[in-house]
Parts: sequence; C-alpha cells; structure tokens
Amino acid sequence: MENRKKNFLSAAFTLTGTIIGAGILGLPYVFAQSGFFAGLFWLVFLGVVMIFINLWMGEITLRTKSIHQLPGYANKYLGSKGRRLMFLSIMLGIYSALLAYLIGEGQSLSRLFFGGTDYALFFGIGFWFLMTILLHGGIQRLKSIEFWGVFLIIVAIISIFVILLPDVNSANVLSINKSGFFIPFGVVLFSLLGFASIPELRQEVDKDRKILKGSIILGVLIPIVLYILFSFVFVGTLGSNVSEVATLSFDGLFGRILLLLGIFTMLTSFFVLSFSLKDYFIYDLKKKKSILFYVSIVPLILYLLVSLFDLAGFIRVLGIGGAVSGGLAGILILLMNKKAKEKGDLKPEYSVPINWFIILLLSLIFFAGIIFEVFL
Repeated sequence: MENRKKNFLSAAFTLTGTIIGAGILGLPYVFAQSGFFAGLFWLVFLGVVMIFINLWMGEITLRTKSIHQLPGYANKYLGSKGRRLMFLSIMLGIYSALLAYLIGEGQSLSRLFFGGTDYALFFGIGFWFLMTILLHGGIQRLKSIEFWGVFLIIVAIISIFVILLPDVNSANVLSINKSGFFIPFGVVLFSLLGFASIPELRQEVDKDRKILKGSIILGVLIPIVLYILFSFVFVGTLGSNVSEVATLSFDGLFGRILLLLGIFTMLTSFFVLSFSLKDYFIYDLKKKKSILFYVSIVPLILYLLVSLFDLAGFIRVLGIGGAVSGGLAGILILLMNKKAKEKGDLKPEYSVPINWFIILLLSLIFFAGIIFEVFL
C-alpha cells in the first residue's frame, strides 16, 4: 500500500512538473488585462478540458500494448499524417517554451544584476550559452531535480500567497475589462500543457495501471490551484501594474527573491524540455549528427530574431505557443482516443466517454483560440 501511494504521488508530480513552467509567470499579467474573474473562468474551464484531454490520452496508452511517444500513438491510430501533425505540434510547443524561457531569463537576470531590463539580450544569450554547455555535457541526471523542483515551487507559491495576501486590494480583483475577455486563453492553455508526459506516467505506474487515472487528475489539479493562488495575490496587490513576467513586478529584497524563484522555475523547465527535444530528434528522427543545431542553435536564432526585431514579447510567445500547439495536439488526441476505442490492443483500466459532439465542440474552441491568438 505504501509503495502504491508513492507511485501515485510520483506520477502525479511528474505531470505537475511538466505542466508548471513559464506559463505561471505570465498568468497574473493576462488576468490583470482581462479582469481576475475572466482569467479565473478560462483557468477553470480550460483546466477541466485539459483534465479530460489528459485522461483521454492516458486511456490511449492503456489501450495500446506497445509503448510510444505522442507521435507514435498518432501514427498508430491516425496514420502518417497524424504523426506529422503531432510532431509539428510538439515542436511548436517546445520551441515556443524555450523561446519564452530565454526572453524571461534574459529580463530576470538583467533586472537582478542591473535593476532593469536594458541588458536582457546579453543575459539571454549568456543563459543560452551556459545551458548549451550543460546540456551537451552529458548531465542528463539533472532531469532528476524535477521532483524536488516541483516541491520547492509549491512551497514558494504558498509562501508568496501568505506574504502578499494582507496587501490584496479587492478593487483590483473585482475590476473587469469586457473587451479583454479572451486575452488569457492562449497563456492559460500554455500553462496547462503537459500531455506529452502521459506516456512517461504510463511507464511509471508500470503494472499498477489503476492509479493512472487518479494521478492524472491530481497532477493537473495541483497546478490549477497554485495558479489561482499565484494570480490572485499578484493581481490583487498590483492590479494592472503586473509585469509580463510576474516576478519582475516587485523591487527590494522581496523582488529579488521573486526573481530567483522565476529564474529557478524557468531554468529547470528549460532543462527538461531541452532533453525532451534532444530525445525526439535522436530516437524519433534519427538525427544525432544535427542535434546541436536543432536543440540549441534554432532556439538561439529564434531568440535573436524576436529580440532584435521586436517581433513578440514574453506573453505573445506564450499565447501563440499555447493556442497553436495545445489546440492542435488536443484535437489530435480527441481523434486518437476515438480510434483507440475501436482499434486498441488492450482492455483499459478506465474509459472516459467520448463522441463526435464532444470532439466537434472542443475542436471549435481550440480553433477559435488559435484564430484569436494568431490573427487578432
């Protein structure tokens, strides 16, 4: 029983650790732009949607005898076109996240050392250089910091909530911007993405597959609760003065502590995503010789283009990345689950109902989010 509980929590924390990243630092800003309760609506609504998407993905893994990554499952149930679209979705999600981390780390480090963001580009490049050396230095064991990283982030967010709660102004929380109702969509969706880790969870639970469903639900609920606490105190304390990267919003000792929290959160997430990207190119595409270019050079090129030509900021990158990557992958998972129910190899430990009405409704929501984030 004790071992089962440990496996359950470990699997849940794996999903939580995958979900929590740069997205949390952008939530207070979009919540402030739309009004806290509009942001809360999207967080709860999309949170419920993503719980089901993850459960449907978990069911796909349980119905399939062989173990795959997302493109492999897409290939099995949707064919080669589905595999290519899923791979495109994953690449868009990872590259947008790495780009957001470089932007956020550059601004955070510049603020930490010089009190402003004037040197953000140089610090972003320096951060990239350090990560590239570490990433290609054979220290994949650093992925193991994710569990304790999640634990520390939970403690830090609860501490921030307790510290800032007395300074919350109800007027800031109750403020509404009707024209900005859809602003949080992309960033919220980005902050909830984590279904790429579901195949890993399936392997973690091993033969005790009955705990997978509960682990998925808990793994998504933890970030939702933390996001609500984090966004509430930032919006309540600062109102519309929240920075795009939330941890840049305060000065003094407390501000520096927040900067360190943001830097740590993005650093750990950067490592995990970089290793995932590395594995995709090595094991899925067999491109070992070009790995440095795809994993390190491409993110740097994107960062330089975005920064030098002012193409997009932290929030814009999160919004587009979340809507496009999350929306496309979500639609594919809906279709994969429908097919897996018909053509799966195994009887699953749980089954979540799905029909064409649900698939069409959620697909329309995802498409609407993509159009809003990219074109409006």
